[in-house]
Amino acid sequence: MPDVNLRKTLFSLEEIFHEGGPAPATSLRRVSGLAIIENPFAGRYVEDIQGFMEPLKPLGLSMAQKLVDMLGGPDQVQGYGKGAIIGEGGELEHGALWHAPGGYAMRELLDNSNAIVPSTKKVTGVGGRLDIPITHINASYVRSHFDAMEVGGNDCPRANEMVLALVMSSGARIHNRAGGLDAADIKGEDGLR
Repeated sequence: MPDVNLRKTLFSLEEIFHEGGPAPATSLRRVSGLAIIENPFAGRYVEDIQGFMEPLKPLGLSMAQKLVDMLGGPDQVQGYGKGAIIGEGGELEHGALWHAPGGYAMRELLDNSNAIVPSTKKVTGVGGRLDIPITHINASYVRSHFDAMEVGGNDCPRANEMVLALVMSSGARIHNRAGGLDAADIKGEDGLR
C-alpha cells in the first residue's frame, strides 16, 4: 500500500460564550483538525483499498492528540466526530478508509469513550465544506451533546486529495434544553446510554 503523502494540516478552536441567552458559567469549546493528503486512488478504480487504513493510523493518533491538547487534556473532552472530504478525482469509498484510523485514534486517547464516533463524508471540489456530527464520547443518546462543526479549507481538496477530519468538543450545546438522557445519568455499559 502507498505511504501517506501529507500536504498540510489545519487546526482550529472555536469558543462559544452564549447563543443569545444568558452567558453560561463555562464556555463551549470545539476543536477541529484537518489533514490534507494525496489520494493514492484518485483517477482510477482500485478494488483492494483496505490496506491504506494501516498507514493512516499514526496520522489519526497525532491529530487526536493535538485536539486533546487544544482542549486541555482528555478529561476536558466530552464530544467527538470525524469525516472526510474527497477531491473530484476520488470516490466516496476512499473517505470511508478514515473510519477506523480516525475513530479508534480518538477512542484510544479518551477513557470511557464507548460511543461510536459519528461520521460523514462527501466528494467535492476545492473549497468544499463538511459538517461533522458530534455526539457524547460515552453515550450516543445524550441529546445535549448532539452538535456539529463545519470544517474545510480554502485550497482543498484538490482533485487528487482527501481532507481527513477529526473534531472534539468540551461539552453540551450552549443553552441545551431539548431533554433526553442527561450526561450525569450515563451508565456507560453499551455506548448508547
